[in-house]
Amino acid sequence: MDRNPLLSASPDDTRLPETLRPLRVLVTGYRSHPHVGGQGVYIRELVTALSELGHHVTVASGPPYPELPEGVELIELPSLDLFAEENAFLALRPRHLRSWADLSEWLSHNSGAFGELYAFARRLERFLRTEGHRFDVIHDNQTLATPFLRIDPHLPVITTLHHPIAIDRDFAVAAGQKWWQRALTRRWYHFVGMQAKTARALPRLLAVSGAARDSHAERYGIDVAKVRVAFNGLDHDIFRPDPSVERETGLIVTTASADAPIKGLDVLIEALAKVAPDYPQARLHIVGKLRDGPAKRALAKLGLADRVTSSSGLTREEVAQLYRRAHIVACPARFEGFGFPAAEAMACGAAVAASDGGALPEVVAETGLVSPVGDAEAMARNIAQLLDDPDAARAMGEAASRRAVDAFQWRGHALAASRLYTEALAQRGQTP
Repeated sequence: MDRNPLLSASPDDTRLPETLRPLRVLVTGYRSHPHVGGQGVYIRELVTALSELGHHVTVASGPPYPELPEGVELIELPSLDLFAEENAFLALRPRHLRSWADLSEWLSHNSGAFGELYAFARRLERFLRTEGHRFDVIHDNQTLATPFLRIDPHLPVITTLHHPIAIDRDFAVAAGQKWWQRALTRRWYHFVGMQAKTARALPRLLAVSGAARDSHAERYGIDVAKVRVAFNGLDHDIFRPDPSVERETGLIVTTASADAPIKGLDVLIEALAKVAPDYPQARLHIVGKLRDGPAKRALAKLGLADRVTSSSGLTREEVAQLYRRAHIVACPARFEGFGFPAAEAMACGAAVAASDGGALPEVVAETGLVSPVGDAEAMARNIAQLLDDPDAARAMGEAASRRAVDAFQWRGHALAASRLYTEALAQRGQTP
């Protein structure tokens, strides 16, 4: 992974280096739900870190809107919210015909495509025509919609890359059992082509890992030379070790926001089946909803249902407490652009057994056990190794906790972004 010299600064020093200056930063996100998915979490933490560095930060977002630090202005750019409509086709109103953003969102939704990204960028472009003078730079959270190419010549645009949605699309298409299911999936992910075009054309990108950078280069053809890499940070006040909490022998914890192939839950279930006969104490807790689907059917088929529990709607504090209790935290994903569950578990002092999907080997490094993507046999061996030796698992978790504090700091991420802002303005001959 690229090493950014700004990350070597002390995490206790919240000031900008002398070579950087406070700027008026507009952070944008088409959706910023504060509790579901990572979009709202990323925006909240980025904005907090940028503000602590001394930047004047404003956020423009579509709904759901983010939770922001006190003093940060939120500019709401409402969507049509067609998913909440009982009949989205009948949601069109005469006023929507006067807005191409509204009309395009309605047309996309009712023809099976996801149009919120493009519609949000159109609304943002319209807002900036009258309010763009208020900002020095824009930092967008992977909207990657073509209107940003028209915005960039007037206001420098820096975009964060997490992971290319083309990967999600390919897994979803492959999961379709009938031709029409695959066709509908491709239609839904129609925006991927737009994102690829925009990523290739934008001159400055911030990737959350080397894997995020390299996968965008492979899938979208971006030039890696224009990408700065800086790990995401963590909330170390929440995700931290607690020596007073005893680890529960045999407890394996995993996070699965969806029962989809990309999450690798099927691999972990198969690995659990392999270790179960020799380790009667081994049991799995899934952070997420275990709905009727492939995972639930596999558990029933393998006779593991009584070894598996799940919970959803947990607070971050409750998730951290689970990581502190876990003997092992398993991260079997087939691809992660960063891998918050692995990083947060490490910060709580848990031993991590991960796949080598995407950025997971970068995040875990030498402080965890890594197996090839999709290899249930190899993951089972790693789990068995940690179950056999709780002391070694504990020592591994302690090393992981030290790495998490050193490597995953939001201040470092915000400093890397700040350097990109300054470089963008310098290239245009502008002084903040």
